[in-house]
Amino acid sequence: MGLFDDVSQFLEDRLEEYLRNNPHLELMAMEEKLREQEAETLKLMADLKRREQQLQDEILAIAQEIQTWHARIEKARAKGRLDLAEPAEAREAALLREGNQKWGKMEMVKERMQQTQDLQRKIQLRRKEVQAQVVQAQTAQASAKTTAKAQQNWNSVGWSQSSQGNRAADPLDQQFLQWEAQEELEQMKRDLRK
Repeated sequence: MGLFDDVSQFLEDRLEEYLRNNPHLELMAMEEKLREQEAETLKLMADLKRREQQLQDEILAIAQEIQTWHARIEKARAKGRLDLAEPAEAREAALLREGNQKWGKMEMVKERMQQTQDLQRKIQLRRKEVQAQVVQAQTAQASAKTTAKAQQNWNSVGWSQSSQGNRAADPLDQQFLQWEAQEELEQMKRDLRK
């Protein structure tokens, strides 16, 4: 296992070095992670919404059952049937406790839903910030590549011009130099569009 751990550590080190040298890739990875977190948050919000609706339905059913038992209690008392009224009151009290418990759970779900919505907004904001940083890093990298290529082209043109001083009068050579310079300019424009 020691060799595997060494190789694994070596690869992790190289990856970290590569990401440091290419910050836009690290930002893109961060953006993808934020996108996944946002998707998980949206899924959690949908689950919480379903749970809230389920609890509301259960509370409504309990409330209707309480009304039924309350009416039965009133009817049994009116008819002097305490043998039925007292157990009905116990049933009504149990339903009230159950309803209160469900209500408490629903309030907790609502609170968690609010926290999840706040988290989702923060993730969304952070993801937009990272997207802007990715674009900025890509633009900076493209600009640096263009500048380096232009400098390289300038150096090679300067060198070739000094070594070709005696061929300056050759019209075919001049046509080729113009054509090659035009091609390099077009390539630089294409690179900038990427």
